[in-house]
Amino acid sequence: MGFAERTDHLRQEGAYAVLAKAKALEAAGREIIHLEIGEPDFATFDNISMAGMRAIANGRTRYTPPAGMPNLRAAIAEDCGKRRGIQFSAEEVVVGPGAKPALFFPTLALVQPGDEVIYTDPGFPTYEAMIRVAGGTPVPVPLLEESDFSFDLGVFDRLVNKRTRMIILNSPSNPTGGVLPLADLEHIAQKALENDCWVMSDEIYARMVYDGLSAPSIAALPGMKERTIIVDGFSKTYNMTGWRLGYGVMPQELARRVGLLLTHSIGATAQFTQDAGVEALLGPQEQVDAEVAVYQERRDAIVAGLNTLPGFSCRKPQGAFYAFPNIKGTGMSSNELADLILEKAGVALLPGTSFGAQSEGYLRLSYANSLQNIRKALEQIRSVLK
Repeated sequence: MGFAERTDHLRQEGAYAVLAKAKALEAAGREIIHLEIGEPDFATFDNISMAGMRAIANGRTRYTPPAGMPNLRAAIAEDCGKRRGIQFSAEEVVVGPGAKPALFFPTLALVQPGDEVIYTDPGFPTYEAMIRVAGGTPVPVPLLEESDFSFDLGVFDRLVNKRTRMIILNSPSNPTGGVLPLADLEHIAQKALENDCWVMSDEIYARMVYDGLSAPSIAALPGMKERTIIVDGFSKTYNMTGWRLGYGVMPQELARRVGLLLTHSIGATAQFTQDAGVEALLGPQEQVDAEVAVYQERRDAIVAGLNTLPGFSCRKPQGAFYAFPNIKGTGMSSNELADLILEKAGVALLPGTSFGAQSEGYLRLSYANSLQNIRKALEQIRSVLK
């Protein structure tokens, strides 16, 4: 029995593969510190959980409109617009079970076989997967460590052309934690306008920015709202990974087509989950700010510790909750060192190559874990390196 070629290239996401290895070691009696999964270690905020539970108790377990409940779409339009200085309507919002539908379905709606799509390397592995499933040609552009992992604009300028259908951005970035500066976004926007291509801006970590900085959105630049898909969700900001709630904000005609793809695939997002999302947006936001302060403290600790390890050097990430140290000084490959650290130090982390071929020589560590565990992990890694 044969299979469609569109699935031949798909591989398991690196984080889940390492998690499986780590769980197997734990089942055998090993103690493992988990720095591999990009999942907040905080519980969903109480007011959000209670809203979801009340919704279930009140029978809010029915079908909903495929693109999302009107009140949630309106709340997202208001919140997303206010934070970016843009005005959106509810009709420009499409809700899905997690943010990945807002990545995949606009790609399916826009990219045809032979179209080129620019994305980042290092980058979230779903980007390349969805480009290939749509029949597009993936065109990776490296991020430069010396520029705090912003675009290599020289390479970008050589690669963008009239065949470029879409440019994918992720700021703050997974896996680097880098934030694209406004000047770079303006440069990318000008090229998008010149070549008449779309921009998909993955802003799932937009609220997690440190040192008083902000993460500007390319959608706010002149002429870009009409050609930008903003991808965001509730998983990281509100600790709602298991609730499966995300969204895309995009021009209305594209939103209509993406809504049809949702209709014929997932059907609809859970009603009670959407009720919890309304509470997340309309409820108190101080708890988000408090958690960001905790993440910043953890970031400072993990970066300082990594920079004392032999063969390591680590820039301070500006956002998200990942450190992306350069480990070329160890003389080991990313996979070799990640396996050694898991087996010998009992610390699960990801090789840079989980995020693209250009990412050899790096590791990704999530600091969505306690300061105590972060410090313990660093000491155990140090002991192995010695």
